[in-house]
Amino acid sequence: MLSYQDALNQLEDGEKRSILIANGFSQAWDAKIFNYANLLDAASFDKRDLEIRGLFTASHTYDFEAIMRQLVSAQIVLETYGADTKLIDTIKADQEILKDALLDAITKTHPGLPSEVTDDQYVSVRTFLSGFKNVFSLNYDLLFYWARNKSNLDPDPYKTDDGFRWPNTWSVTETKQNVFFLHGGLHIYDNGLGIRKHACTEYGETIIEQVRDNLNQGRFPLFVSEPNDSKKKEKIEHNPYLYHSFRALKQLDHVLFIHGHSMDENDKHIFDQIASSGVRKIYVSIFGNENTDENKRTKANARAYLESLTVSVDFYQAETAPIWA
Repeated sequence: MLSYQDALNQLEDGEKRSILIANGFSQAWDAKIFNYANLLDAASFDKRDLEIRGLFTASHTYDFEAIMRQLVSAQIVLETYGADTKLIDTIKADQEILKDALLDAITKTHPGLPSEVTDDQYVSVRTFLSGFKNVFSLNYDLLFYWARNKSNLDPDPYKTDDGFRWPNTWSVTETKQNVFFLHGGLHIYDNGLGIRKHACTEYGETIIEQVRDNLNQGRFPLFVSEPNDSKKKEKIEHNPYLYHSFRALKQLDHVLFIHGHSMDENDKHIFDQIASSGVRKIYVSIFGNENTDENKRTKANARAYLESLTVSVDFYQAETAPIWA
């Protein structure tokens, strides 16, 4: 199998390259698993665990916000119909339990401060990413967000545009994006007036602390956490930021690297967009032994979803990419 450098050496002069990063990008920094199913797995609903977790199961979703909407709707219906006040109080209490569980799960599965990543690691990942014209992320975590916003570190200047303008608000009419969070992120939220992002404040309030403040006001991070591709696509199409980012995939050309993705069917909406773009060469990372059943499935899916008469698909060893070296 190719090394990452081998893949770069195959490129012709002037070929633009973009990258799609997924869970393996973050796992390369730490063995913790950054995914939505794990967020639910890490959540604790205390004495209401059976009932609240049952809502997720019955709704076929990992999305905390979707369950919160169900609870709020149930409260409104029951209040309107004069239902038992004890049941209404239980539903209100479950809403608070759900918010607390989400925050607890985030703090369990995510580093709290940018300083937990070393400057050497930031320099390495920034150098790696600076070689790509566009960066698409499927991760909700903050590692990439922190790395691209670090200042006074090599390579300098490293300029990216996530489409957000002062005061940290996204606008499709102003954006010249080359960074796209395809499934949202911990730092992105909808305040009812528009799509905004969290940033470190002058008072030193961390993003995790700002997420806590938002949760207390009933505002959830913008996550696409549905368990299948059709439901994910449906949510994307109903959010202007997500839909703009999704459409940007179809505008790609030349070369695309896909790093840290298992090529599972639940992201087929992403692969369909890529397949209908102008991309002609795709390199997919493989972690570990390429002959494991899991990696054989990854390679087979990549070819099935992306390869065609006009698009070539090849594979490189993930560990050879100098991301967090």
